[in-house]
Amino acid sequence: MPIPDFQTLMLPILKLAADKEWCVSDTVERLANDYHLSPEERTFLLPSGRQTTFSNRVAWAKSYLVKAGLVEPTTKRAHFCITEQGRGVLANPPERITIKYLGQFAEFKKFREPSEPKTDANGLHSSELAPDITLTPDEIMRNAHKQLEQELADELLAKIRLGTPAFFESLVVRLLFAMGYGGSVMEISKALVGGSGDGGVDGVIDQDKLGLDRIYVQAKRYADGNTVGPGAIREFFGSLDRFKATKGLFVTASTYTASAQETAAALSKRIVLVNGNQLTHLMIRHNVGCRVEETLEIKKIDEEFFE
Repeated sequence: MPIPDFQTLMLPILKLAADKEWCVSDTVERLANDYHLSPEERTFLLPSGRQTTFSNRVAWAKSYLVKAGLVEPTTKRAHFCITEQGRGVLANPPERITIKYLGQFAEFKKFREPSEPKTDANGLHSSELAPDITLTPDEIMRNAHKQLEQELADELLAKIRLGTPAFFESLVVRLLFAMGYGGSVMEISKALVGGSGDGGVDGVIDQDKLGLDRIYVQAKRYADGNTVGPGAIREFFGSLDRFKATKGLFVTASTYTASAQETAAALSKRIVLVNGNQLTHLMIRHNVGCRVEETLEIKKIDEEFFE
């Protein structure tokens, strides 16, 4: 039989998750058996040659279920489990879970909002019709790249929020080193100063390789929905004052309230605020916590060759 598409796999994955916590690799093996896939179908690779087509589709199906709030990642690597909302779906399950079906859930609507396709007169999304021929091939590819990068950013943020505050502090310092801060001789462990008696500062990093100036860092992991308010910014400002510092970096895995941003802008010291979305995109840009899976080359005619 042909390899099932990722939408076909969503309901079976949700049903499996109802019984216990699952590892993605085990899910791939179980569903391959359930669909009686041949050895060739099980091992059929994507063009990159790094992943099988079937395991890729299982991963995408699971990812969309996560976006809809029907399953959620656990603290174990590559594991997931069902949510109460997912159990509610199974109480009266549809014949098939599709992207259109997931559109009824607020979490999935929020996920789709930035790139929500237009609908036609019948209320069908353009993604369910023919491709949008108004876009050039390179525009389509770049839009796909943005979607993949946002998916990765969301996964990174979920992993970060499962970590400890100490891990988050270390992550922020490692990212700054990857961005070129910290000098050539300073060790990452020496830049971390968080803990009792840290004076309200989690890291101190050289801004240049000679150590002529320093950046003082505050890293607050914070859960989703627990925004950073102006009080935390003023406390960090006080810490900078105690260190006689002129600039600081405040990083959170959450977001900032409008008053927190206004407070940072009004203070006499330069305080840069980085939220969770900005953090993960910086991680992607500097290959922190992620790696290059595949490189696509865009080539054009070499006019000089034909002269």
